[in-house]
Amino acid sequence: MTERSWKTRTVAPELVQRYLDEGWWTNETLGQMVASGLAGQRDAAFNVHSAIRPWSGTFGEIDDRARELAGWLAGRGVGPGSVVVMQLPNWAEAGIAFWAATYLGAVVVPVVHFYGAKEVRYILDTVEPEVVITIDRFGPSDHLATYADLLADRPDTTWLLVSASPVDPAAAALPERATPFDQALGGPRLEEALPVDPDAPAVIAFTSGTTRDPKGVIHSHRTIGFETRQLNGMFPTGGPPQITGAPVGHFIGMVNAFLVPLLRSRPVNLVDVWNPTEILRLMDDEGLGLTGGATYFVTSLLDHPDFADRHLKLMPFAGLGGSPVPIAVMERLHSLGIDAFRSYGSTEHPSITGCSLADPVEKRNTTDGYALPGVEIRLTDEGEILSRGPDCFVGYVDPSLTEAVFDEEGWYRTGDIGVLDDQGYLAITDRISDVIIRGGENISAQEVEELLIQLDGVAEVGVVAVPDDRFGERAAAVFRLVEGAEPPDLATVRAHLEAAGLARQKWPELLHHVPEFPRTPSGKVQKFRLREELRAGRLHPYDPERPS
Repeated sequence: MTERSWKTRTVAPELVQRYLDEGWWTNETLGQMVASGLAGQRDAAFNVHSAIRPWSGTFGEIDDRARELAGWLAGRGVGPGSVVVMQLPNWAEAGIAFWAATYLGAVVVPVVHFYGAKEVRYILDTVEPEVVITIDRFGPSDHLATYADLLADRPDTTWLLVSASPVDPAAAALPERATPFDQALGGPRLEEALPVDPDAPAVIAFTSGTTRDPKGVIHSHRTIGFETRQLNGMFPTGGPPQITGAPVGHFIGMVNAFLVPLLRSRPVNLVDVWNPTEILRLMDDEGLGLTGGATYFVTSLLDHPDFADRHLKLMPFAGLGGSPVPIAVMERLHSLGIDAFRSYGSTEHPSITGCSLADPVEKRNTTDGYALPGVEIRLTDEGEILSRGPDCFVGYVDPSLTEAVFDEEGWYRTGDIGVLDDQGYLAITDRISDVIIRGGENISAQEVEELLIQLDGVAEVGVVAVPDDRFGERAAAVFRLVEGAEPPDLATVRAHLEAAGLARQKWPELLHHVPEFPRTPSGKVQKFRLREELRAGRLHPYDPERPS
């Protein structure tokens, strides 16, 4: 096993004692949580709704395969502290792999299935995994070719491959390095979760924040365990069986799909592609419902021509978070009879504030709620939100980033600006960190800018968020051009970013150009003013084929 020393932060002893005394932290590891949760509900349904790889069975069947996979990996030296990178869609294999890794006490690194070579290479270089579990292809992404290249100089990394093809992958022409996923199943099982320090890293979630490269956010068994219980406590009881469309390669999607159901005896219904037509069909044919997620999941159904009053019965409530939630959307849901509530958090501190259905409608529509159990918040003189709590992460993989966001008392600088009313309800008003949150996925403006500046004729570029009723936000690129140059069109921009390996979800969807940027006296571009101009409609997107 690769020797590592993740330099996590030290939580103040008085906070540790408080978290233990209140029961917010326990000594239970994720492997123990999974084992105890599954023991009482092996017959619960676990379904994957997919045109490519559908599956229907039970928690117990997934658990049996997870223990077989864990036994196979243990036989190859994988155990506590080993790193397992998983880039899988919402398929049964993702559940098998995640539960297996928890039994081994391994550090799970979920990677969203649409990440391309650029992001994946950085993640692999950062965590140096013992195991990589991937698909061969999904949609337009050829993961087989990507990983064959990325793992070429990593001879000691075990590569397990799940095939999207109905053809037996063992018979396919696979790279010599790759082992078909199914070949790791069927052997001796790991019967007991391996012991591991509950303060040890359990998950490293990479998030595209304000920096050029994704940031590796480290969570321990204790912080993830508490977050699982926090999410379970936040969500209303009752309602229809829930559809899970959030990618399990995303931190919160993984926790909601594979941990929270173990606490409330709830069936799992995964979908690997969010197709509103198909989702509405599942609601009609199987009685499944939608009870929240990022704004887009809800609005994409409401805006679909097949949406009818009968679907409202399967949407009794909606917990929205993960991306900005326009007040207009909240008011629309209320008018339709959907009881909606908002919450606020991040990969670093997943559940900071939230409302409940018992709160007044006005508060649910216009604020992100109040501090959740165990969580403390306060505002600086500038309005920046500081937080700390039992689910706050234990540090970044890069310790210099950790030092930059925590003070000596353990308060985390969120980078967000907010206001607190006299009843303790928090409303987010802006972000210091230059992040665009599209459908719950973070986009680093700097990462996109550094690629767009390479285009011919571009002197300077700023990528900023514009509001969007479906996704919460989307990216707009504003160019300052070399004198006499023509602005690039969308086709050119997309081809350039695709060639660079940037995930499609990060591509700008609106293009603008200006003769000069608003600047500070020191010459720094004032992006908040760009955002204001865009939101006020004073900057118009261009189309070189049909000039406005």
